[in-house]
Amino acid sequence: MAEHNDLGQLGEDLAVSFLEEKQYQILERNYRFQKAEIDIIAQIEDVLVVVEVKTRTSVAFGLPQDFIKPAKIKLLVKAINQYIVDKDLNLNVRFDIVAIHKNTKGIFDIEHIEDAFYHF
Repeated sequence: MAEHNDLGQLGEDLAVSFLEEKQYQILERNYRFQKAEIDIIAQIEDVLVVVEVKTRTSVAFGLPQDFIKPAKIKLLVKAINQYIVDKDLNLNVRFDIVAIHKNTKGIFDIEHIEDAFYHF
């Protein structure tokens, strides 16, 4: 596996552990619909949470969350709509980002941004 894929997998694993510690129930990982992939679908109380995980080894070129573009958001919305239909769910939906980067000590910092963006 390519090094960037390893980093992405590590980031997703860290995000899952982080969310589980906060009592989120992980429903799906790497859910795919057409061209879209949702990194993590979780639930907390009556909220279905779509989590986009962004992992970087450095913030020299910007924060991880800065790399989520409108086209990606459109794909996430399309995918979660299909997931809701397939599972016949009636829950509120929230879009979060878990941004992970290595700090100067070589340790991964995790930032959970709730309601990071809204669907239209």
